[in-house]
Amino acid sequence: MKLSETFTNAFKQADYHVSGHGSRNLQVLKDALESYDGGMESDMYGSGKVIKDFQEKMAEVLGKEDAVFFPSGTMAQQIALRIWCDEKGLKRVAYHPLCHLEIHEEDGLKELHHIEPVLLADEKRVITLEDVVNMKEEIACLLLELPQREIGGQLPDYTTLEETSAYCREKGIKLHMDGARLFEILPFYQKSAEEVCSLFDSVYVSVYKGIGGVAGAILAGDVDFIEKSKVWKRRHGGDLISLYPYILSADYYFNQRQGKMEQYYKEAKELAGLYNDCHGVSTRPAEPVSNMFHVHFEAPKETMETLLTKLYEETGIGLSGHIRQVNEQSSYYEVSVGDLYGKVPEEKLKGAFQKLDELMKGL
Repeated sequence: MKLSETFTNAFKQADYHVSGHGSRNLQVLKDALESYDGGMESDMYGSGKVIKDFQEKMAEVLGKEDAVFFPSGTMAQQIALRIWCDEKGLKRVAYHPLCHLEIHEEDGLKELHHIEPVLLADEKRVITLEDVVNMKEEIACLLLELPQREIGGQLPDYTTLEETSAYCREKGIKLHMDGARLFEILPFYQKSAEEVCSLFDSVYVSVYKGIGGVAGAILAGDVDFIEKSKVWKRRHGGDLISLYPYILSADYYFNQRQGKMEQYYKEAKELAGLYNDCHGVSTRPAEPVSNMFHVHFEAPKETMETLLTKLYEETGIGLSGHIRQVNEQSSYYEVSVGDLYGKVPEEKLKGAFQKLDELMKGL
């Protein structure tokens, strides 16, 4: 068996997992659907009470005139940027170099919509107002990802957001939020979703990341924008005959977890503290600004897979089932605190981190 498989199996067999809400198995959907009447009519091709009610609910939560449910955030965001580009008659947008559209979508924005991206800031920090003001190219839309996942979930301060929003409105630049983890950042900003979204012309929110639904996304904005997005949704093949398994699970877990984001945030800071107390281990950011952060190790991937396998087998605590190479001397993984963290016995957790510290010192 390969080392990576041994590592993954050791994680799966651990008594307790520290990150996330739990396995993404069929039980996630079964639990959600149990609470609904089996005679409820499904949505059909983007219409019907099931989808309409959820869209209206999310529009109200986000403080926008209207919202539409998409089967994926990739589809929703490409369409949002296409609409703003068409409105201005300019096929150019700006976003971070590690934006999801740039590194995870096989150049969909460029190949499908022929939209040119302008990359702002460098790969290690968030976009600042200065980056936007000093941009030489004219753009139709600026996309800000909150939080910036690929650099550990970093965030700009709220004043920067307000100033960037005001500048974009002054210059006629549409501002779009990649808010895949919007609800997870609200405890840090101490703002409501409506307050944060008021700074943006359009907003995308994932319903499966921190919320924990099966799949899907919400795109919100004014009525005209949403009507145009529905046309593009049909063009992209996003109007499946029925989306109710995604919608009902999203609604069910949104109701369960929206009020827990403050708890997840506090637990993330506690967990990051345990990591940072270990030799050769650090988190990015040093103190999380949401429920997610990155854990960096001063050791290569293969060494950490061996070390963590030993840790999981001896303590019964699984920290992560995936680890990535940074370079020949270091590696990292992502942590996202959810329902599972609170189920880990405190003494067992502390013991696991004492063991991690011991093993790292032995390298």
